[in-house]
Amino acid sequence: MSKAILVRALWYSLVVLLLLTGISCQSVGKVSATDQGDLVAEPYLLDTGLVSRSICFENPTGAPGQGGKAASKLGIGRKGAPSITLKAGQEVQLCDIEGPGTIRHIWMTGPRTPVSLRSVVIRAWWDGQAHPSIECPLGDFMGFAHGKVMPYFSAVHSVGQNAGMNIWLPMPFATRARVTLTNEGQQNTALFYQIDYTVQDKLPSDVGRLHVLFRRENPTTEKRDFELLPQRTGKGRFIGALIGVRNLHTGQWWGEGEIKVYLDGDQEFPTIVGTGSEDYVGLSYGMQQTPYLFNGCNLNQDNFVSMYRWHLPDPIYWKKDVRITIQQIAWQKGLAETQDDWSTATFWYEPVPSAALPVLPDLTARTADIWQEVKK
Repeated sequence: MSKAILVRALWYSLVVLLLLTGISCQSVGKVSATDQGDLVAEPYLLDTGLVSRSICFENPTGAPGQGGKAASKLGIGRKGAPSITLKAGQEVQLCDIEGPGTIRHIWMTGPRTPVSLRSVVIRAWWDGQAHPSIECPLGDFMGFAHGKVMPYFSAVHSVGQNAGMNIWLPMPFATRARVTLTNEGQQNTALFYQIDYTVQDKLPSDVGRLHVLFRRENPTTEKRDFELLPQRTGKGRFIGALIGVRNLHTGQWWGEGEIKVYLDGDQEFPTIVGTGSEDYVGLSYGMQQTPYLFNGCNLNQDNFVSMYRWHLPDPIYWKKDVRITIQQIAWQKGLAETQDDWSTATFWYEPVPSAALPVLPDLTARTADIWQEVKK
């Protein structure tokens, strides 16, 4: 790695850390900056009141002094339980934590094929709510569409070449956080994971909880805009989306459609509107495989596109209701309505209790026409 590239990577990493601190301050009620210190910008503060914990298969409860007790052939505490085989049809509970607290990082690996990354589903329940606030295929939740592992990093995700997957958005909870992983596919898969969190966080009663929704329309309906976020009521903040597109018309540019954000009573026309699909993710004149901190494209091959936009320095808030859509408009000797294969993992914060998410597409709908590894 050249010195220039190394310096740039280190600078980007610092920016990410500072911005994630900003997320904590803005989206979690300014807890970090006002009550318990700025965890990134003020690492020298020692008396924050926060208690550090981590959960993995080596310490599935996160209890103090209970990690690494399993035995391998090398003896007790010598890498006795780093992973499991997640069998077809099996659900495993990743954590069940008493709050108040904040999940601050999730790392995971094991599933690596496109089908498995769309078959394995992560779900999270906050504060005893009966329905999950997060329900999403693992790959899309971790920052890449179509199950195609692409090494890159943004302000929200980092992904390694061999599917080392990380998410860095803070996930606060008042009384309880429960996260599961379910293999809804037909093949067993290895599973390694770690959840890093703090407890004894000082949280306001209406702190936003992370919500993540997966949708797919294969194909979309002509002249009906694809919904990244169906209508939600109450207050909240839109963080952004990981969007997958499979172009069904070879040789046709699919991305003239505009993002539309309907806020606080908007009906026929939105308050926020974009200028084109690639424009929404911060690119221009077509799609280029260029991942950046808050925007970009991490896959643009063989008519498959994975792109993202994170509204961290440019927040989108609502007080009463929100609905977010994007048009399917193509360019072929002029503007034309079109139909393509679109999917999204959409991220936002809102308090609980919150409305149930729309029904997750079933396994067949999630995995149909997915990326085939023979195309590499």
